[in-house]
Amino acid sequence: MLREILWSAALGLALAAPAAAQQLRVLVQTSPLAGFQYYGGKILWDELREGDRLVLVREPDNRHDPFAVRVEWRGAKLGYLPRAANREVAEEMDRGTPIVGRIGRLATDRNPWKRLRVDVYVGL
Repeated sequence: MLREILWSAALGLALAAPAAAQQLRVLVQTSPLAGFQYYGGKILWDELREGDRLVLVREPDNRHDPFAVRVEWRGAKLGYLPRAANREVAEEMDRGTPIVGRIGRLATDRNPWKRLRVDVYVGL
């Protein structure tokens, strides 16, 4: 319920924002990175920095998850938004809502789900 309220508020701000304020972003979600251990995260670890821009790419034809959102850094696939947290992002991307990502946190942890946090923003 809170997630829906935050999304609605962020989208309301986006629609009401003047054209000159289009660089404003509202944080709407934070998620671990799913699949870190299977994609480029391990190889690129020493180059990644908190605050780096992440590109979020919809994969509506993904055979494992129709709401799949791939996470890329400088053209390299790092993983995905977790299935439990991707539906709202996917639906907004499908509507054309400007969605951007950033590396919110990096941590050296044995658990790959705790190594990289993706912050998801709605662009205003």
